[in-house]
Amino acid sequence: MKILSSHPYHLVDYSPWPLTGAIGTLTMVTGLIKWFHNFNMNLLILGYMIIILTLYQWWRDVSREGTLQGKHTILVTKGLRWGMILFIVSEIFFFVSFFWAFFHSSLSPNIEIGAIWPPLSIDPFNPFQIPLLNTIILISSGVTVTWAHHALMESNYSQVNQSLFITIILGIYFTILQAYEYLEAPFTIADSIYGSTFFMATGFHGIHVMIGTMFLLICLIRSLNNHFSNSHHFGFEAAAWYWHFVDVVWLFLYISIYWWGN
Repeated sequence: MKILSSHPYHLVDYSPWPLTGAIGTLTMVTGLIKWFHNFNMNLLILGYMIIILTLYQWWRDVSREGTLQGKHTILVTKGLRWGMILFIVSEIFFFVSFFWAFFHSSLSPNIEIGAIWPPLSIDPFNPFQIPLLNTIILISSGVTVTWAHHALMESNYSQVNQSLFITIILGIYFTILQAYEYLEAPFTIADSIYGSTFFMATGFHGIHVMIGTMFLLICLIRSLNNHFSNSHHFGFEAAAWYWHFVDVVWLFLYISIYWWGN
């Protein structure tokens, strides 16, 4: 006979997914090193596959716990909110380190790079071409995700699905343009401190855009399956917070690295 819980907390069941996620990450990073040295992507692809399968099953379990099993009580949701807030704060400091490196190098350029910024050998991007278009795309996606949130609060689920779909398309479009920009770049990550700070900052931001797009895609699938209500939708709120964080970081990147740094 199963004894019902007498407390509002969620004691998580045993799960294999943290272990498989760690194995997938180890495989992916090892495969990345192998790709760098031997130009062989087999291990890297295997790591990606393990991580994707783990994410699918882990998110499936969390969705089931929060939606069908009722384990995400008000108190649990409050803890999840604080967890997401602290996670975003940690991400802010992660990007602060890149901005610190950029401004440290650009405000006082070394003699080795010609004592000027950008360095003599660097031909930087025009900030009023693809970077400006990407800025418009991300700001627009921030508007559409806010539209989805307001529609959800009003229980207008058709508009929630429409606006989430538009946001996902904008996120994918941004990623495609970023990849095209990288392919056409006249410098590489090995070209002085400019190339290093540029590709580290914009590259990690691009990874965050892809993660946020995946986050919103999961929310769209859950919305289509009627997992959200106007009073119980923290999964969507977390995705919206993350997406707004990605938007704000891009504005700082555009203003400082693309525009001022030029």
